[in-house]
Amino acid sequence: MSAAPLPPADLDPALVEAARSSKAWPFEEARKIIKRYEKTGFPEAVLFETGYGPSGLPHIGTFGEVARTTMVRHAFRVLTEDSVPTRLLCFSDDMDGMRKIPENVPDRAALEPHLHKPLTVVPNPFGGDHESFGHHNNAMLRRFLDTFGFDYEFASATDYYRSGRFDAVLMEACARYHEIMAVMLPTLGEERQATYSPFLPISPKTGRVLYVPMKHVDAAGGTITFDDEDGTETTLPVTGGQVKMQWKPDFGMRWAALGVDFEMFGKDHQTNAVIYDRICAILGGRPPEHFVYELFLDDKGEKISKSKGNGLTIDEWLTYAPTESLGLYMFGKPRVAKRLHFDVIPRAVDEYFAHVASYQKQEPAARVENPAFHVHYGNVPKVDMPVTFGLLLNLATASNPETPEVMWGYISAYAPGVSPKTHPHLDALVGYAMRYFRDFVEKSYRAPDDVERAALEALSASFAELPADASNETIQNAALDVARNIERYQDHSKKSPTGGPGVSGDFFQMLYQVLIGQERGPRFGSFAALYGVENTRKLIGRALAGELLAN
Repeated sequence: MSAAPLPPADLDPALVEAARSSKAWPFEEARKIIKRYEKTGFPEAVLFETGYGPSGLPHIGTFGEVARTTMVRHAFRVLTEDSVPTRLLCFSDDMDGMRKIPENVPDRAALEPHLHKPLTVVPNPFGGDHESFGHHNNAMLRRFLDTFGFDYEFASATDYYRSGRFDAVLMEACARYHEIMAVMLPTLGEERQATYSPFLPISPKTGRVLYVPMKHVDAAGGTITFDDEDGTETTLPVTGGQVKMQWKPDFGMRWAALGVDFEMFGKDHQTNAVIYDRICAILGGRPPEHFVYELFLDDKGEKISKSKGNGLTIDEWLTYAPTESLGLYMFGKPRVAKRLHFDVIPRAVDEYFAHVASYQKQEPAARVENPAFHVHYGNVPKVDMPVTFGLLLNLATASNPETPEVMWGYISAYAPGVSPKTHPHLDALVGYAMRYFRDFVEKSYRAPDDVERAALEALSASFAELPADASNETIQNAALDVARNIERYQDHSKKSPTGGPGVSGDFFQMLYQVLIGQERGPRFGSFAALYGVENTRKLIGRALAGELLAN
């Protein structure tokens, strides 16, 4: 199955030329693939692959892997000026045995008799038309990828093993059995060495995937002999889907069988990459180019685990932010461990729209470095976003809106002519901001001390002199003028435009703590302009009267 094809790459000659020297990581990875074939010429198609374990539903890591691989694929298309066909294969390891029953399935007890059977044999606990648990999760994967418009081909390990797609390489694995064992055994403990086999037969009697030692491997006949679960000596051909390979040899076998050119995987695979490569070479293949990405962390800095459920799901992200912001988060520094928690969303949203806005003004050299170029695979939209997500959150905090119309009242006053109809992206952002504010924003106001009270009174008096439609720059400067006259907020390491001391960040932190109940926020002048000068003065009045402390 394939989703809609990738749109034509933007092959503006200036962009292509700039991309040749770009340091953006997708271009660096794409150049490795080009170098791979500089002496032999390209194959009929360059094959990119991603893997999926259908023991659970697709998750945010699945999105990240496919999105990042697609970014490299697009970079390759740009560098080769779309002259070399490419394919993206999303491979499901659905022939793996079900080693434990997932927590999130109905009637878990009904699945217990099917432990260790291939996932495409385990009954589907969700009901419906899918014939097995594996088929159900594969369908969820395809729907997941199609929702985001990825261009891909779907591959099932069960189908590939049973159809004979892997038969030639499995026969080669039989012939090279001892070479494969020589790679694997040194990586195992003494007890595991005694029972290890790169082949996992599927018991003809129980249907379970067996982790048993081989009694004999017949290279000429392409068969393995082992003791079945009841002790009966059994011989099976390695072909036709009656045997699968252990997961580490399976990586190398698959690469050799399919001719994979590029595959990325998480850091937890890094130490095994040399094993995958060596087995691929033993089986007559050429190991693909690799890209190892760091794993995501939760809010406590611990590795995200599907079994723990301590991460952020893709549905949760998309409840509070547009898809493109998640693409941006996946693009940035993939080799650095990053927290994947709700509090990273606002910054990701604003960074995304900032990159989109700057793209239209940039020269080609800067465009190919711009994350928006890679998030949109070269087709960056023109989006006018007059208000940031951070400002919308602060507006929601100050105004406690019950409906989007309340938010739009402030926005329309701040930016005349801007409406949900003229700015649908902003309208969507209003909805995201209200949901995020409702679910996550915790307000913690504090009372001002005597110095802060005097500063707030002076600020209110200064704002009273401003016109109602004062710009954010005018408001910001008025606030700075107030702070410069207060010793506590003078920063003598900085210089003001008039040559006096600058203003420390403590002043604006105080404003957000006392007026908004937050530790920090976007530029205060921008907030006050959006909320309105008179509304901001009323907010100051409520803070001075102690009314906000009751919130």
